[in-house]
Amino acid sequence: MTNLKNAATILLALALVSLQFGCTDSRPAAAAPRPVPNASAAPVPPTHDPFFVASGPLIVEHQVDVAAERNGVVATVLAEPGLSVQTGQLLAQLDDRQPAADLDAARARTRSTAADLKNWEAEAKVLDADAERARKMWEAQLITQEQYDHARFKAESDQWDVKRVQELLVNAQQTERSLELELEKTRIRAPFAGIVARRYIRAGQEVSRGDRMFWVTETSPLRVKFTLPERFAGKIQRGQSLEVTSPDSGDDKFTASVLEISPVIDPSSGTIEVLAQLLGPTKNLRPGMTTNIRVPDLP
Repeated sequence: MTNLKNAATILLALALVSLQFGCTDSRPAAAAPRPVPNASAAPVPPTHDPFFVASGPLIVEHQVDVAAERNGVVATVLAEPGLSVQTGQLLAQLDDRQPAADLDAARARTRSTAADLKNWEAEAKVLDADAERARKMWEAQLITQEQYDHARFKAESDQWDVKRVQELLVNAQQTERSLELELEKTRIRAPFAGIVARRYIRAGQEVSRGDRMFWVTETSPLRVKFTLPERFAGKIQRGQSLEVTSPDSGDDKFTASVLEISPVIDPSSGTIEVLAQLLGPTKNLRPGMTTNIRVPDLP
């Protein structure tokens, strides 16, 4: 009985050893293959866009609201939006009856004062002649010293009257000139050659000094104003050519020349302001349009 138990124990031990060696692989696992570096491949440098694209509006040098220079009532409107005008062309007319009447009165006063001056000048010549005659008579002992002094002082007094009337004439002339300017203010004229973009008034409307009447703008030469990061300071130069495009002009490309560069950097935005003028034909471009400007951005 004891031998049977010993034999069973030995068989059980053999079975466990066989099971252990049958389920466990004693060989080491194969390591994953490492990538072999390619010694001939050069490192790829970081990409750098050679252009910086800025945006800015198209502007012109002259673009103003023409305002009334005096109070009045609009008598006639002679310009409409879209009308091309020349420098000094009449755009509208205010009621000018009152300033015209004042000017006529001032001109009459000027003429009257001028005639009065001629009368005083003629009288002064007569008194000068009397004073000269009195001098000769006094030298000949024909009249007394008092009589000669009387004639001399009267002639001198008349010369001062001539000067007084001369100043009155100057005053009348300047008053006339002032009223001429007031009358001219009733005529609203184009300050420069361009196009009427807007009309703010209508006939019969009462306007006050400073009220807008028309918006007149040039159409050329076109300019573009834009800003660049501060790193462009010293890199962009006056006269440099830039490429300009507009989303509203399709694939058309235009050339602009740098006119002005801000000498300082805006501390609030860290940018510099640049002004460039478009060269050559600028078809389909209008003031106020937004454009894109390609600026070389070399590292």
